[in-house]
Amino acid sequence: MAKKRKAETTDNANNIAIERISQRLDMLDRRLDNVDSIVTVVAERVMKQTVTLNITCSKCGQRIEIALIGAEKPPR
Repeated sequence: MAKKRKAETTDNANNIAIERISQRLDMLDRRLDNVDSIVTVVAERVMKQTVTLNITCSKCGQRIEIALIGAEKPPR
């Protein structure tokens, strides 16, 4: 009788653990979808306009300008 109860308790604990893992995977999937959407929007913006990065070298103090130019023609 005690072995049966332990088996039921273990099965119940396993089911709860599997359910938690499933919920966490679903949450991770939603977060990855959100990150994908954000990256897509940023990439579309970059393709529509020029993005310029101005960086100053921490060692020599020289300013470096990096321009990213998209493949799409800018709207008129």
